[in-house]
Amino acid sequence: MSGRGRLALCAALATLAAAFALLPLVEPATWLLQAALLLGAQTVVGALTRRVPLARPLTPMVQAVVSLLLLTFFFVRDEAFAGLLPGPAAFAEFGQLLAQGGHDVGRYAIPAPVTDGIRLMLVGGVLVIGLLVDALAVTFRSAAPAGLPLLALYSVAAGLARDGAGWPWFLCAAGGYLLLLLAEGRERLSQWGRVFTDRGRPGSSSYQPGGVEGPATAPVRTGRRIGALTLGLALIVPALMPSLGSGLLDAARNGRGGLGQNGGTVSAVNPLVALQDSLNQAEDRTALSYTTSTRSTQEMYLRIVALDRFDGSSWKPSERRIDAVPDPLPAPPGLSPDVRTEKVRSNVVAADWYSQNWLPMPYPANRVRLDGRWRFEPEGRTLVGDRGQTTRGQRYQVESLLVEPTARQLRQAPDPARAVTEEYTKVPESLPPVVKRTAQQVTRNAPDDYERAVRLQDWFASDGGFAYDTRVRAGSGSAAIANFLEQKEGFCVHFAFTMAAMARTLGIPARVAVGFTPGTADAEGRMNVGLKDAHAWPELYFEGVGWTRFEPTPTRGTPPPYAQPDTPDPRENPAEQLPDRGQSAEPSPVPSESESCDADAKRLDPECGQAAPSPDSGSGDGGFPVGTVAGVAAASLLGLGLLMLPMLWRVRTRARRLGGRDGPPVPGRDADGVVVLDAWRELVDSGWDHGVVPDESATPRKAAERIVRIGDLGPDAAEAAFRVALEVEQVLYAPRPRPGAGVRADVLLVRAALREAAPRSLRIRALLLPPSSIRVMWTVTGAVTAVRDRWLGALRVRFAK
Repeated sequence: MSGRGRLALCAALATLAAAFALLPLVEPATWLLQAALLLGAQTVVGALTRRVPLARPLTPMVQAVVSLLLLTFFFVRDEAFAGLLPGPAAFAEFGQLLAQGGHDVGRYAIPAPVTDGIRLMLVGGVLVIGLLVDALAVTFRSAAPAGLPLLALYSVAAGLARDGAGWPWFLCAAGGYLLLLLAEGRERLSQWGRVFTDRGRPGSSSYQPGGVEGPATAPVRTGRRIGALTLGLALIVPALMPSLGSGLLDAARNGRGGLGQNGGTVSAVNPLVALQDSLNQAEDRTALSYTTSTRSTQEMYLRIVALDRFDGSSWKPSERRIDAVPDPLPAPPGLSPDVRTEKVRSNVVAADWYSQNWLPMPYPANRVRLDGRWRFEPEGRTLVGDRGQTTRGQRYQVESLLVEPTARQLRQAPDPARAVTEEYTKVPESLPPVVKRTAQQVTRNAPDDYERAVRLQDWFASDGGFAYDTRVRAGSGSAAIANFLEQKEGFCVHFAFTMAAMARTLGIPARVAVGFTPGTADAEGRMNVGLKDAHAWPELYFEGVGWTRFEPTPTRGTPPPYAQPDTPDPRENPAEQLPDRGQSAEPSPVPSESESCDADAKRLDPECGQAAPSPDSGSGDGGFPVGTVAGVAAASLLGLGLLMLPMLWRVRTRARRLGGRDGPPVPGRDADGVVVLDAWRELVDSGWDHGVVPDESATPRKAAERIVRIGDLGPDAAEAAFRVALEVEQVLYAPRPRPGAGVRADVLLVRAALREAAPRSLRIRALLLPPSSIRVMWTVTGAVTAVRDRWLGALRVRFAK
């Protein structure tokens, strides 16, 4: 084999050695065989092209074209011409596969399954790195810079791996790079022939009289020694110098990688970030709207994903396989036919701005009708977007079950299956003992798991002295749970995570659901779900009922009826039903609503199930409707008053700032610096009302110049505006302010000129709906925020004591 052929082979081996660091990220490792095959073909094409020979830049281009053809054949042959030549459809499919791979990387925990998108990203990435290494080391004869793409490939693996890439993978990648350097050194040395070496001293075994040519292996041995020494220093020196960190052995010693303990979690749902950000939004934007056939809308929690894995650092979804969406969906796990259920039909519409690759829907769903690329995760019974599919503007129909177990059924629930108990009662060793100890204290003497669950819920919601606060620092690990039990303040994530962890310590299978509370109804009966309805709640498993919702968060959501044991269930004791207060025992002459009149029948016949009017309830011709007219008049006056509020506020503010309404200037007031600043604020707001939006960063002179230029003021009004600006600068910056008189008159002159130069529509808006009136909203909001902060601070001090 020639020297250049050997160098090309070492370049391919170095690329594969660096690609070994990607093995812990996915399973199975069959993708590496495919990558090795395509990389070998790319290397052979490069070797043949260099023997032609072609110009150096053409060799990588030919290799890139052949690699593209191979990727087309293996990944998108159905969309290619003759299964090999890529066209627009093939490139579109490449884009979809890459988008799918990006979403799959964020969706699955490590090790992720090798989906088509992830396989394309892995194989294509290795080919790109191999092309760069071959071009630098072989085509352009410079092996040292080829270490940069190799380092990039290793860095991707080290950044994504749960425990870092690990020192064995680093040694493998470094060994491949050293092999490439040694091959280049040997190839260069072969072009020089034999080298002259030191003759040594006379009498020594290495003495060669006359400067005889020595063997050519000495530089090779020297290169090996340098490479080994460099590799050793890279491993040892950082570990011996604390200022540089723990070095490359840190991941192996401490069991963590560059991303910390949160590496590999589901990116689509991050409860700590997404929930807290949503709950603290200043504007409660509507994310979802839906109509439903059930009257029990308080039970219509829209579930996004279930977090069933607790590793001590956070709750996250387990790695699950996803399949095509079946119709209908499989039966809910653990649900017995003896438990009462109600079939609910809901039509959901997602906002155009709401982008989420998990589909919010009631639990448990039986059938989902929607368009787009969606897949089904059986264990959590969730739908996941495929190839970039999100909820943005999605319209879908969900048929779900409203499960209504009784307290007796939950109390008498048999033990769950062993597999369920083993998987959903795991707690990490890092969980502080105080969690289990507190759970045992709260549920002391409870006869069954149902009673323990209710006591935990009530302790968090009312009995334990916990406070709901969305501004508490987020945390989901073991230490955060212990801190929450000590400080007793947090938001829904803390309540749900802690109750689920405590339930697991008691042997009750538990997980955490993330989604939305039912929302609020509008005048048309549609339920609107906003960002501030984002929520997390625990789900506990009871055999015969399945996964059951509980509500430990105070002031959020509603506890389900079965979790309120003090409320008697009429289905458990039908003989003990009592009439409602004020209800007569005599049969009513008014027929009740027909039980057969469901939601669909009502849509077809609006009068279906309507009760007949009572004899004395009709309005008839009872004379002039005084009450109706008075109500309409009052509502009209109220609406007119609300519309006039901005105008009235501006009139009142202008009078206060200028020291009077439209009368003459008040003597002596113009000499006061405070009056000058008030007059300046009125000048700026007058410009704002007439279309000159204020620039808070501009100086007084620049602001006056903008008002003159945009407001199209005449010479007299322009001079008046600049005079007011100079007076403001005197008040703000002069050592001895000497404000002159007449600022009020100048402001009135500028305001009159702005009104005269403005078109009629702008003058009407400035009178009735002046834009500067928004300042009153800012003032009110600031006052409310200050009062809220003061009360919350007082409550914290009280609870701290």
